Amino acid sequence: MELALHVVLLLVLAAFVAGWVDAVVGGGGLIQLPSLLIGLPADTSVAAISGTNKVSSAAGTLVATTTYLRKVRVDWWIAVPLMVFAYLGSTSGARLVNFLPKQWFTPIVLVALVGVGLYTVRRPTLGLHHEVRRHGWAAAATAAGIGAVVGLYDGFLGPGTGSFFVIALVGLLGYGFLQASVLAKLANLTTNVAAISVFSIQGVIIWKLALAMAAANLSGGFIGAQMAVRHGSAFVRRVFLVVVGILILKLGWDSLRIFIG
Repeated sequence: MELALHVVLLLVLAAFVAGWVDAVVGGGGLIQLPSLLIGLPADTSVAAISGTNKVSSAAGTLVATTTYLRKVRVDWWIAVPLMVFAYLGSTSGARLVNFLPKQWFTPIVLVALVGVGLYTVRRPTLGLHHEVRRHGWAAAATAAGIGAVVGLYDGFLGPGTGSFFVIALVGLLGYGFLQASVLAKLANLTTNVAAISVFSIQGVIIWKLALAMAAANLSGGFIGAQMAVRHGSAFVRRVFLVVVGILILKLGWDSLRIFIG
């Protein structure tokens, strides 16, 4: 596939911004995936777009995860079931992606984002303090459920996965935004690896573009993770709301164009 140089450069820039956003609060795919939908030829398959997006996202998520792990303590009793079931969910979702019409991407994600945004705005102190409400097997089972549901979504659609992991961990388990971001990165890295393995077998990934975007996403992820650790949960919550608000406006406009077009 031959792409104009300016298209490649814009996609690489989008990957850098997505890596920063994803490292801070998740949801970088909502920047990167629409960019790929716009930049790649109209006849590019959904699987090729998703696979290329996953390779780039995984690079940024990996460097953000390693940065968080050096700075923030991880509750592995929660992390392990979250990651295992996220992997299983993502693998199942990736196998279903070929059945999804491309024009359904935007409206589905928009509805989910509006719900997440309203939930967060209505709870001003949500995620500002780390006050875990469930422990032991109940907490592990909840984490497994979060992993399965959000993992399935990530393999099937993908954009906003990090944000959905964060808000589920904050809302259902009582984690602070910073602590939830660490677990979200571990789970999101797992779902990316699962989806990439499926797309690689299918041979649909556009590797040259994916690797160029991966380098940019990695750089953005490193910078974003450093800032999140330095400024804490309040900073992450503010970025979360700003990103969700902007993306709701963008996807709302895109959905309207699909509806009237």
